[in-house]
Amino acid sequence: MEAAPLKPAIFLDRDGTLNEEVDFLSDPELLVLIPGAAAAVARLNALGVPVVVVTNQSGIGRGKYGWQDFAAVMERMESLLALENAWINAVYASPHHQHAQGEYAVADHPERKPNPGMLLRAAEEHGLDLSRSWMVGDKALDLEAGRRAGCKVALVRTGYGSSVDASAADLVAEDLAGAVALILSQWP
Repeated sequence: MEAAPLKPAIFLDRDGTLNEEVDFLSDPELLVLIPGAAAAVARLNALGVPVVVVTNQSGIGRGKYGWQDFAAVMERMESLLALENAWINAVYASPHHQHAQGEYAVADHPERKPNPGMLLRAAEEHGLDLSRSWMVGDKALDLEAGRRAGCKVALVRTGYGSSVDASAADLVAEDLAGAVALILSQWP
């Protein structure tokens, strides 16, 4: 029996790309989706495009908040997305950081962006074709992780994106909605 063909996906950074940037976001009540983000995710969902969040969460490793806090924030995000018939297919988070505590105190962990580990693991676990996928984020490390995984990369000007050099990006958009529109205009 032949294996199912690999599917392209859209990988999204979380903070500054999907939701407004909040340092060490651990309180679900502080989560605010960027205008148009839920509709952009719903547009991808309607086309059957897997949407995968890949997010560095050094606050967990540094002891600023725990996995339960992270899960509560993601639950709130899922609830807000659901209001617009949108959902995320998978979430990957890296708590690793050079200033973290205990087992998470790893300066260059393979899953911490700019390393591509979260994307590579998602591709393996969900049958995704990285060469036809996109990574969307607001930081240079998002673009580098996507590029190192073999994806095309899009920079959004929300979050920290307004001060990021766009020369490494395949496309630049004001926000996630704009990025999704441009990506879909050249979708495989």
